[in-house]
Amino acid sequence: MKIIAGPCQHESLEQSLEIAEHCAEICRTWGIEYYFKASYDKANRTSLSGERGTGLVRTMSDFLKLKAAISGLKILTDVHSVQQIRALTATYSSAVDVLQIPAFLCRQTDLILEACATGKIVNIKKGQFLAPWDVAGILSKTTDAKEVWITERGTSFGYNTLVVDFTGLDYMLRSFDCPVILDATHAVQKPGGQGNSSGGNREYVAGLTRAASALGVQNFFLEVHPDPDNAPSDGPNMIHLKDFQKIVSDIIKYQRNDL
Repeated sequence: MKIIAGPCQHESLEQSLEIAEHCAEICRTWGIEYYFKASYDKANRTSLSGERGTGLVRTMSDFLKLKAAISGLKILTDVHSVQQIRALTATYSSAVDVLQIPAFLCRQTDLILEACATGKIVNIKKGQFLAPWDVAGILSKTTDAKEVWITERGTSFGYNTLVVDFTGLDYMLRSFDCPVILDATHAVQKPGGQGNSSGGNREYVAGLTRAASALGVQNFFLEVHPDPDNAPSDGPNMIHLKDFQKIVSDIIKYQRNDL
């Protein structure tokens, strides 16, 4: 069982350290494998004026400091181009353990092949526009990967709305020989629903995680923040850091025992 948790974007070393220490301790208590998540560049903002992040150099330098401060910490970050992957692995390869392909880029062959060639774990977000069985096409491009994960983050349902299809989750659990992850925080987004930023409703996150856990999902992605209402991106759908422990304990409580 694994949990990926962290802020939408890296804002400061102090804040990321606070989040990583808190989440790592809770996951350690439950025997869960923990991965800290943060982005150095949010290249898919709704508006040109959206905050992008602290950039590759500063963020990777801080990631190395996080690893030095927290023994055994594993880190995930997203990449948006072949050039970003090459720049990251050329100088800061030891700072990151998992490369994430964003949902809108999940069919970009060159990007997937480059990520798989790094020898790192590759997490691919399933596009909001894809059927569950279409994931087979994505996985066909990952034969050279060290390890591949597929993350469900909701499916487009009309304008500004996402839904989680639990029959689709069940299909992926049964059909694909790789870890399937539920991104319960991006799944409650209202993409573009507030003009220049994304809306969302974090109140639904706990229910989604309980339901997915009961279905048989064992891996979860959660964006967490000590003050999500003032976060530079994804605030409405991120959970409060103080609520992380309750959500994790409920995931454990609802786990099927026949798996």
